[in-house]
Amino acid sequence: MTELLRKPEGTRGLIHAITPEAAGWRYVGFDLWRLGAGDAAQAAMGDREVIVVLIEGRARLSAGGQDFGLMGDRLSVFDKRPPHCLYVPPGTGWRALAETGCTLAVCSAPAQGGRPAQRLGPDGIDLEERGTGTNTRYIHNIAMEGRDVADSLLVTEVFTPAGHWSSYPPHRHDEDDFPNITYLEETYYHRLDPAQGFGVQRVFTEDGSLDETMAVADHDVVLVPRGHHPCAAPHGIQMYYLNVMAGPRRNWRFRQHPDYGFLAT
Repeated sequence: MTELLRKPEGTRGLIHAITPEAAGWRYVGFDLWRLGAGDAAQAAMGDREVIVVLIEGRARLSAGGQDFGLMGDRLSVFDKRPPHCLYVPPGTGWRALAETGCTLAVCSAPAQGGRPAQRLGPDGIDLEERGTGTNTRYIHNIAMEGRDVADSLLVTEVFTPAGHWSSYPPHRHDEDDFPNITYLEETYYHRLDPAQGFGVQRVFTEDGSLDETMAVADHDVVLVPRGHHPCAAPHGIQMYYLNVMAGPRRNWRFRQHPDYGFLAT
């Protein structure tokens, strides 16, 4: 198994715990919790800011000394409803008590702090269409550059219809040369409908020093340390992924692969 493809450890509790050290990079952290009704999860993140994304299910959430009450209104991620999300500043912690079975993504990156704990969704998040033809996909902008809701993190959800491509044409963001391109590490948390299906993701550089093509299963995570990283959903299988990005600056600037300049994004 490639080191870029991370399989879940079990089916309940903390099934992914990807620290920068474990990923071999500097910025992005990603944890994933799968909870049964009545289960609790919590963590203190030190000097890292956090965005908790309630992927599916309902839970009572608190952070930064505040009780945010019951959050979550989609029982399946493929309902495509805007997600309930919570920003947690560095130097504080968060806690979740599941009311139903639920899946929580915990996205983190270093930050200076100063923002309050606050809800980031579902208000302010709409489903946006992007691309054309079999490159059409649908986006939930949770915390991309246009929303000033974090110091470091960039977070988005993408729904790719069956038989379509996304994160395509191939593009990369692995150099610190703003405003032309920015260095951003990235994780992809994949879900599939039906769950027994598979998707495909390729991570590759133009010089061929990195070239990995992976069959991703439900709940897999793919690391993108550098290079291009397109995804494909086979016929009959919908693909969802949650993107988490962070780097030296909170700007998303990328370069399309030169061989695909004839394609629109």
